[in-house]
Formats: sequence, C-alpha cells, structure tokens
Amino acid sequence: MSAKEQYNEWIAGDIIDEETKKELIAIADDEKEIEDRFYENLRFGTGGLRGVMGAGINRMNRYTVRKATQGLCNYLRKSGKGSGSVAISYDNRNNSREFAMETAGVLCANGINAYLYPVLHPTPMLSFAVRYLHCDAGVNITASHNTKEYNGYKVYGPDGSQVVAPMDKEIMKEVNLIGRLEDCMTISGKELLTSPYFHIIDDSVDDAFIDEVLSVRIRPDEAGKARSMKIVYSPLHGTGLMPVKRILKEAGYENVYVADGQAIQDGDFPTLRKPNPEEPEAFELAEKLAEKVGAELIILTDPDADRTGIRALDKRTGRYMHFTGNMMGALLTEYVLSSRAGLGKLPENPVVVSTVVITDMVRKICGRFGVDCDAKGLIGFKNIAKKIRAYEDEHSLNYVFGLEDSDGCLPGTYARDKDSVGTVLLLAEAAAFYHNRGITLAEKMEKLYEEYGYYEERVKSKKLSGIDGQKEIERIIRKLRENPIYEIAGRKVLSITDYKTDTMTDMISGEETKAGVDPSNMIYYRLEDNGWFLIRPSGTEPTIKYYVGVKGDTPSDSAKKADKLLDALLALN
Repeated sequence: MSAKEQYNEWIAGDIIDEETKKELIAIADDEKEIEDRFYENLRFGTGGLRGVMGAGINRMNRYTVRKATQGLCNYLRKSGKGSGSVAISYDNRNNSREFAMETAGVLCANGINAYLYPVLHPTPMLSFAVRYLHCDAGVNITASHNTKEYNGYKVYGPDGSQVVAPMDKEIMKEVNLIGRLEDCMTISGKELLTSPYFHIIDDSVDDAFIDEVLSVRIRPDEAGKARSMKIVYSPLHGTGLMPVKRILKEAGYENVYVADGQAIQDGDFPTLRKPNPEEPEAFELAEKLAEKVGAELIILTDPDADRTGIRALDKRTGRYMHFTGNMMGALLTEYVLSSRAGLGKLPENPVVVSTVVITDMVRKICGRFGVDCDAKGLIGFKNIAKKIRAYEDEHSLNYVFGLEDSDGCLPGTYARDKDSVGTVLLLAEAAAFYHNRGITLAEKMEKLYEEYGYYEERVKSKKLSGIDGQKEIERIIRKLRENPIYEIAGRKVLSITDYKTDTMTDMISGEETKAGVDPSNMIYYRLEDNGWFLIRPSGTEPTIKYYVGVKGDTPSDSAKKADKLLDALLALN
C-alpha cells in the first residue's frame, strides 16, 4: 500500500479519532509530508519505538503505541505468559501519560496485569519495579534526551533490562505481524480504571528503590564531614527532581540548591534547546546559581533521569570544569575501585563493565587495581545489563561498576539500566570525600590526567532522515567495510573489528580471526599511538555516529589530535 493510500485509510477509518483526522486533513496538499508520515511504519527497533509525535504510521501517537503493545501482548501469550504482568512508567514529555494509559488499556484488554506508576518516574525506577514486582516485562514512555518533538516507547525484559536478543527480535516479529489497527484490543476510561488487571504502583516500591540505592554507598560517613559543601542540581524539567532530592537528603547532604525554573516538569522544555546533560548549554541556568551560592558541584539529569552530567569548581581558576561522560566515568571508576580496595571491599573476581567506545583511561584504571575491564561490548546500556546477567548465571565475575560514554552509570545491580539517582549519590559521595581532603572533583580529574595521560574523545552525529538518509548511512558504512583504510590522520591502522561479520583483522600481519563480539552494523579501528575510531548508525535516531579517541601529552595536544582524527574520518565519506 502506498503512502497516499495509507493516508486515505486513516482519514476514512472509524478507529482514528477526530482530532487526529483534523491534523491529517490539514496536510492534504503536502505530498512530501504525507510521504514522510506514511512511507513506512515507525520502526519497532531492538529497544522499542522513538519518533516525532504526530499523526501517521511513521509517527509517535496512540495508535503506534497501541500496535506496539498488542505485539508485546501477543509475544507474552505465545511465551506462556499471557496472564502475566507488565510495569509501566512515563516521563514529563507531552503525551507521555496518554501513551502510558494507552499501553495499560491494551494490556488489560488482553488480560495482562498492568502496573502503572501514578505519576512520572525515572527510567531506572521502572527497571527496578520490573524486578521488584516480578513482572514479565516493562514499558517506559520516554524519548530520553531528544528535543521536545519526540517521544518513545522502551520495552524491558523480566530482569529489568531493555530487551535484548532473542526477546527483542521476537517482540519485533509480533509487532510487524499486526497489519491493521482493528487487530489491536484496547479499553479506556472507566472500563480501564475498574479493570481487575489495572494496578497502581504504590509508594512502597519507591521506598524499596531508595533503600537499595543508599545501600551501595562506599563511604557514607563522608557526607556528615562535608556539611559546608554546596551542590546545585537541575532535573531539566524532568523526572529526577523528587528521587534525587530525596536521596541526597536521606544521605545527609544539606546544601542542595535546585536550578531556578527547571524544577517545573514541562514537556516543552521552555529553558532549553535540547534537554541533554551532554550539551554544555544545558548548564547555563544551573551554573549561574552555582556562582551565586558558591557551589562546588553542578549536577544535571536528563528528562527520564538515566543520564547524568556534571561540572565541578576548579578553585585554582574559579571556573567550573565541564565533564564529558568519559571523564565522569573515569573519575567514578577510580573512586569506586580505590575506595573499595582501600577499605577491603573489593569482591573476588571484580569487573567493571562498559562498551567499546569508552575512554581508554578506564581500561588503564582497572588495570592498576587488578580489576577486569569488560569493554568491547555494543553501545547501549542494555548490553552492559546483559553482561551482568551472564556473570550471575555463570557465577563468574562480580560486578562492581558499569558505565558508558554518554553520561550513563550504574553503581549497583538493583536496576539494569543506567541510573541518575544512584550516580548523583555516588558523585556527591566522591565530591564529599575529596572536599574533606581539600580538593574538588575538577582538581581530582586533573590529577588523574597527570597520572594516566591526557585521553580525549569526540563524538559526531550526522542526521540523515527519510528514505534517502537511510540509504546514505548504509552506503557510508558499507564503503568502509568493503574498502578498509590502512592509515588515517598520520596513524597506521593496527586492527579492524567488524561487528557485523564478527571478525578482527590484524592489519600488520593480515591475519583474520573471530572477534567474539555481538553482531551490529558497526566497525571499530584501533590505531597506533593510542588512537581508535568507530562508526555506526544510531539505534534511536536517523543519524550516523562517529567516535574517536586519542591520548596526548598535554590537554592542548590531545585536543588537537582528537580534532585531526575526527576531521580525517569525516572526510572519508
């Protein structure tokens, strides 16, 4: 069926509500817009849905949510869990509660218990709830750090992790088998609220989550010794406000200031261009408050409170140092390992888990403390959670910390997704520990650079939307796969790991071996002089992503090397 035929079917259909039809009628003369909205179904990827909100099969709306949930129900039924349960959470984005209620309506209509948070909650608390309530799956309505036009639908497995193979593929298959909206069952309104399958998650689950997070503290007494330390926090209009304030208060941090205007939970993000703590401009309001009150630490969490961004005061300059995700991850890895080792709290066979694009500094830190660093996995925290599950099943390594380059950490195993609430607590503890010894996190980071070297990383995303964009992304990666390079930015290529073919090629000897990696359409180059790069399509947005890493002798040296390598990589395409 063509895009225009799909469009006409929605206009004429009895299931589509009148407001949606009005939106579609308004674009009747815009063939390009109709094509974009109806040329394909919004893709149910390995983690679920994410897209621009609006009417059409290639948009986030109640009907694409309904179809995705019916597919999940069909999967659960065929898996023998047709009378099981699913936990649901949602963030502050526009339509998030509506999509959460739509999800619950489909689940209950199919005879599956829906456990819904009564108000918006962070992603890690959904992950925790799935485990705590012994649910068969979870659904989180969020588009994470995307701009206000977006929303999403993430599916979680019974262990609290975003779904991975084979569950993800099997759910995708069921979703794609649904040809018509008429094949989706749903209830709403009073019928939903009085359904025996509809349940509200009570406060006891929140209490249990907070208790679990507090239990991962390493040096809980440091907070009481650092009463003069001031922290500025911003939830960026999102879900982190209540749990972050609560965890800091219960841990004993008294001087916590919330950034003006950004405590308002608002899906339009009125004070931000993009609610992403990786973006330096997201810190503007919080930094003004920090300067006013004399704070040592600035912490941001993204809308669904799984990503955490920080800036720390450098007392030598009076300025706030901006931390990338790699910097924050390296700092916390060193704090966790040095503290646990110093207190005799490292378990036998400890492991830190990350992904292939983490900074090499983390590998060096782990090596110093004799800790295994499992860091060749796919990008995405669900792959870290997959490793945690494997260690537990095998009774092999003992997880002590997990991190990724994009501002995500998990201090314990109480959840199986990155957690800002736990990360904020760990950052506050580390800041208090160093505060009590006369330095800030910025000054500690400088000491790490001096000890391990000046590692620098870059990430560049290039947006390529629509049909032509998808083809261009495929062409760029295929070109690099079929025509490997031997030198870039003055560095020889040492090895190439192709995650799609599961091969590692030694570019010096020419020997090809099995890489032992999970499959994905990405390619990783290891270069001489501590350099590397990776190229892949984004799993959540219509973009291609370029990652580079280098090591320099000074900050300016590493910055120049990183810029040179990234420019050379972009020039290849």
